Amino acid sequence: MTALDPAAPSRRPGGRARRLGLYALLVLVALIAAGPLYWLASSALKTNPQIYAYPPHWVPTDLRWSNFSDAWNAAPFDRFFLNSLVVSVVGTAIELCSALLCAYAFVFLPFPGKKWLFLFLLGAMMVPGHVTLLPNFLTVAQLGWVNTWAGLIAPGLGSVFGTFLLRQHMLTLPKEVMDAARIDGAGHLRTLFRVVLPMSRPMVITVAIVVMVTKWNDFIWPLIVTSSADMRTLPVGLLFLRDQETYANWGAILAGTVMVILPVLVVFFIAQRYIIAGLTQGAGK
Repeated sequence: MTALDPAAPSRRPGGRARRLGLYALLVLVALIAAGPLYWLASSALKTNPQIYAYPPHWVPTDLRWSNFSDAWNAAPFDRFFLNSLVVSVVGTAIELCSALLCAYAFVFLPFPGKKWLFLFLLGAMMVPGHVTLLPNFLTVAQLGWVNTWAGLIAPGLGSVFGTFLLRQHMLTLPKEVMDAARIDGAGHLRTLFRVVLPMSRPMVITVAIVVMVTKWNDFIWPLIVTSSADMRTLPVGLLFLRDQETYANWGAILAGTVMVILPVLVVFFIAQRYIIAGLTQGAGK
């Protein structure tokens, strides 16, 4: 082993101890982060006395699976799921297409004031979303879209965040490939969908997941623009469930919460390698 061996620091007497200490710290942080999720999942299978017990029961002694059926029957969760699915999938698809087109234009199309327009979009990212709630609601109300899927989806169709991430990624794409596509006679749309999109797949998936999770978890806008149970989404439906249960059956309420967050966790675990790859590629420039 030479002094230039990169493995030399880890083989020193104190290297193993530092590495074990780092692993112990990472495990501690993971336990702290996973603690609330474990408490939520375990409490969804408890009775009310077990939930309120002190000291707390970390492992439920009598699994109460009926909490999930109680939650499903206490509120129209099938309709809540449908509304959230339509808003998340349709809204994400339209927003992603818009972000792709805008990012491609900012990178590959020359037009006057491009840099100033991009700075303007960056400034829009700094505006709190609550500032636009009243103008958006007045616009949706004038269009007659209150209590409709269009009213739930329309205000979130522009994605400044997605445009920013995709633009930063497209700046890192090799110029030679773009020049070859141009020489081959490919137009802008063909270049976007046949050349740029395949090379940007991890970043596109990352943006899609971030946008979808944001729409799935959105609470304020669906609460404002809907007033009937048939058009409520899952986060608002949890509030409806709590009112239905009159704060009594917390096991059913927590079971409903598990049903809301479970699809998001499944999507994350399936696509986490794409998220890591996309964020890594986006940090290149």
